[in-house]
Amino acid sequence: MAENKISQRKLLGIAGLGWMFDALDVGMLSFIIAALKTDWGLTPEQMGWIGSVNSIGMAVGALLFGLWADKIGRKNIFIITLLLFSLGSGLSALTTTLFAFLVLRFFVGMGLGGELPVASTLVSESVSAKERGRVVVLLESFWAFGWLIAALISYFVIPSFGWKVALILSAIPAFYAIYLRLNLPDSPAFSPKKAEKRSIAQNVREVWSKKYARSTFVLWIVWFTVVFSYYGMFLWLPSVMVMKGFSMIQSFEYVLIMTLAQLPGYFSAAWLIERMGRKFVLVTYLLGTAGSALVFGQAETTAVLIVSGIFLSFFNLGAWGALYAYTPEQYPAVIRGTGAGMAASIGRVGGILGPLLVGSLVAAGNSIGFIFALFCASIVVGVIVLAFLGKETRQIELTYE
Repeated sequence: MAENKISQRKLLGIAGLGWMFDALDVGMLSFIIAALKTDWGLTPEQMGWIGSVNSIGMAVGALLFGLWADKIGRKNIFIITLLLFSLGSGLSALTTTLFAFLVLRFFVGMGLGGELPVASTLVSESVSAKERGRVVVLLESFWAFGWLIAALISYFVIPSFGWKVALILSAIPAFYAIYLRLNLPDSPAFSPKKAEKRSIAQNVREVWSKKYARSTFVLWIVWFTVVFSYYGMFLWLPSVMVMKGFSMIQSFEYVLIMTLAQLPGYFSAAWLIERMGRKFVLVTYLLGTAGSALVFGQAETTAVLIVSGIFLSFFNLGAWGALYAYTPEQYPAVIRGTGAGMAASIGRVGGILGPLLVGSLVAAGNSIGFIFALFCASIVVGVIVLAFLGKETRQIELTYE
């Protein structure tokens, strides 16, 4: 394991930077959808498709790159996915048609969907059991910084310089993260010799073997309900604000305030996860998300809207951090990339359906309150499955076989 030595802080910084640039792109997409509506005269259904094609790419990327992470190593997948994401994001700034934009968003989604579960797997395998949950949640906290930069760029750049400049700005720094990753050692848990002896089909079968079927079932349900509600709510957040009567600039302002609440959400989850356990943090923060969604959807005044939006950000992103810590701990190293990638891929199916559902329900004249109540109900389903069937994995030693 000597050649794999790297300081925890450096590992977190390198992995986190890529995570931040991914979040920057996803965060900006919600603002870009609102800007494209004006520029290209998009219908609610077309707006929904922009978010959904991103998630289709993420579903494909999480599955394919998760499978390959157990064959060619975590580091290689790390670099490939970030390169795919950066090129797709930069090129999408050059598009003039919705079709070309959607094709490139698919490839951006593939890179993003592949990177996130592989990054959390690599970090969780490189950190000691007593620190692992906290460090993976801190890795996730870089997502909030990315969203914060996205909100700032969207607020200051999109109204004055347009969405194309914003997209180019988001793509350039990601190449620096690729350069940093070239010197990153692979996971100490990855063994090329063992990987050669196993087929991808064998790894997939083992994820659903008797030993891991319960964990896989819980992860798939929780991932689906969390991603379904997150992308349904957050990709539409600026647009929902506009529908509630705010101007585009006002809505960007309020979403920026809500985004700031993601940071304490992550940091509180990181503090609690080694003290109270994964299940406690996930259940508590998901219930907080469900309650906040319900209030946000029914909000009539600006104050209630902003406060419930702040709580929605706080709880939802804290839950995300815990989910990324919890997922790799369910499997041994030989199938860890496969298991985490498949769970994330199933989650992304929820990310495809969420924005499409909002688009079609808005077009059909349903209220925002009704739509957010549906997301609240879906989260509660995930909480029930996790609470009764999920295993606690706090401070367990990760096995390699």
